[in-house]
This record gives sequence, structure tokens and C-alpha cells, in this order.
Amino acid sequence: MSINSQRRQLILGSSALLAQSYFSPITFATTPELKVPKVDTLNIKIITDSSYDTPRPGNNKWVKIKRTPFINFQDTRKALHNEWGLAMALESKLGSNTRNLLLDYGYTSTALLNNMQMMDVKPEQQNAMILSHGHYDHFGGLIPFLQANRSKLPKDLTLYVGGEDNFCNRKTASGAPGHFADWGVLDRRELEQLKVKIVYCEKPMIVEGHAFTTGTIKRASFEKVLPNTIVEYSKKNGLGCDMPEANAKAEGKFVADVHVHEHGTAFNLSDRGLIVISSCGHAGIVNTVQQAIDVSGVNKVHAILGGFHLFPAPDDYLKQTVEALKKYNPDVVIPLHCSGPGFVTAMRTLLEDRLVTSTTGTEFIFGT
Repeated sequence: MSINSQRRQLILGSSALLAQSYFSPITFATTPELKVPKVDTLNIKIITDSSYDTPRPGNNKWVKIKRTPFINFQDTRKALHNEWGLAMALESKLGSNTRNLLLDYGYTSTALLNNMQMMDVKPEQQNAMILSHGHYDHFGGLIPFLQANRSKLPKDLTLYVGGEDNFCNRKTASGAPGHFADWGVLDRRELEQLKVKIVYCEKPMIVEGHAFTTGTIKRASFEKVLPNTIVEYSKKNGLGCDMPEANAKAEGKFVADVHVHEHGTAFNLSDRGLIVISSCGHAGIVNTVQQAIDVSGVNKVHAILGGFHLFPAPDDYLKQTVEALKKYNPDVVIPLHCSGPGFVTAMRTLLEDRLVTSTTGTEFIFGT
């Protein structure tokens, strides 16, 4: 093993031990099974991701793929913006009924608002919003988006969040790869001022009649919480999260971040099975998929997509992850955002026929 590989293993091991230490106050209730609806189609637009690539010819057998041109041909100085973070628009149809959801909001509103316009994602068509977890590269564009568009959105607008942990204060962990700034905190007072109803999704629930949230994800597989931020489980000057049990365990200090209330978003596509979306996957993409199965009682997995937070992972861990995903026999696996090039390489080695790549501006149409 190389020195770099040894160092990586040490970082992963240390992070896992810290995570186990501070995760112990959190308990998981028995996962209730939902009666999840079957949607006829699902259209996913990747509004913001870290890169753009030119269109590739042909469609996958299971999903139609479109890519928004990088340049606006009516205004050639206007282009798609890429940044570290993730934002998606989800449009599902069930008979004559259509639902539009926004899932995560990228690092900046500059990229979010620009790309929404270029991809024809209209604020006035959105029914509700979802936040996967409390990292700034997933909620950074949220408040400015609301400030710019609140009058166009439903009066009873709902934001579905994983739980109290989504509002915790976070900082960059010393030496953690991939982070370049303190992550700050989502201020729920701003959401209240904007008259946004907050729904906490610790338990699985149906979202707007079409989607469902996994609820708090049970950590049952081999997966570890790979290096990311550190977190504080208390509220100061009205900011932060109110988690006294976890804060007592942490002795009021910043500790390794395990994203207690991160949740996944999923759909049950008619005749094809589950589409499981993991925005960052700190809880583990295998754990997330299994949670979606347990919640819904649907064993067929059609597609797995999103950020899998595997860019810090060593090769053996990546191989183990792909082998575990292979057991679910998904038709399509689409890595985004923080999944990392190593995961794509592992997929091409072990499960190439299921791999579909994506960038900013990609549109995936399932079920047609």
C-alpha cells in the first residue's frame, strides 16, 4: 500500500471512530412501511453540478437523456454555471396529475437562478421544496431564491427537511479533503419570515402525493461516514439546532459530522420500480437504497442517482460499494456531485452496462 493510500485509510478510520462515538445518542425507530404511489413518469433536471460536458450520442435503454446547451444562443454571453454543490428539479406525472419539486439549491443563488432560467425551470410551477441535509453546498441558494421568487410560489409553500440536524452550525474539519470554506448555518427565522412551512421528515412520509422521503436513514451496512465537516449540536443567538442529547454527548464542542437527519428522496415508477435519489449520501448510498426498499416494500430498484460522497474513498471501499449496489440489480446508476471519479472508474470495471454519467444541464426522463 502506498503512503497516500495509508494516509487515506487513516483519515477514513479516524473519521469512522469519531462518527461512531458521537452517533451513539441517536436511536432509530422501526421503519414503518408506506403505501407509496406509482408515478407514470419522472423528469429530473440537474440544475447545478460541478462540471459541464458536451452531449454524448444515443440514449440509455431505460432513460432518455437531454443536455441543455452550455451557451444561451439568444445571448451568447450567458452560460450555465458550474460549482461545487447540487440542485435538481423533479417533475413527476401520475395520470393527469403533475407535481414539481425542487431538491437542494447548490452553493450560490447566482448559479441556481441562472441555470433555472436556462433550463426552463419555472418557479411558479413548483409545488414544494426538499432539503436533503445541512451542508451549504446544498442550501446556499435557497434563501436568495425564495427572496427573489416567493410571490410566484404557493402561499402554503412547504420545505421538507430531514430533521433538526439540518439546521446545525457546521465548520470545515481540519485536514478534510474537498472543503474550502466554513459551511455556516441555515437560519430557520428567515424561512419563517418568508412564510415557508417546515416539515420535519425523521419518519418516512409521502411528499406531495407522488414522491416519498426515506426518513432518517438507518446505518446498517459496511459504510462509514467519510470525512466531511464538523458540527455543533446547540443553538446560539437564535442560530443552530436544538439537540440537547447529542450536545451533551459532544460536551458542547464541535465534533465529527454524521448527518443524523440526512434523508433520501424516492419515487416508485410504474412497472419499473424505485428511483432513489441521494443528494450527498453521507449516510451511505447502500444504506439509502435499503432504507427506500424498507420504507416502501418495493424490492425492485430501477435507478440510483445523486451524490454518493465517495470522492475521499480508497479503491477497495469503492469496489465494495459497487459490489453492494450490484446486488440490488439496478437498471441505471447515475453518480453526481461528490461521487468522485474513482466511483465512475469502479463502475466501469464492475457494472459498466448500468452506468450513466451526468453534468450540469443534463435532463433525465424516466418512464416514457
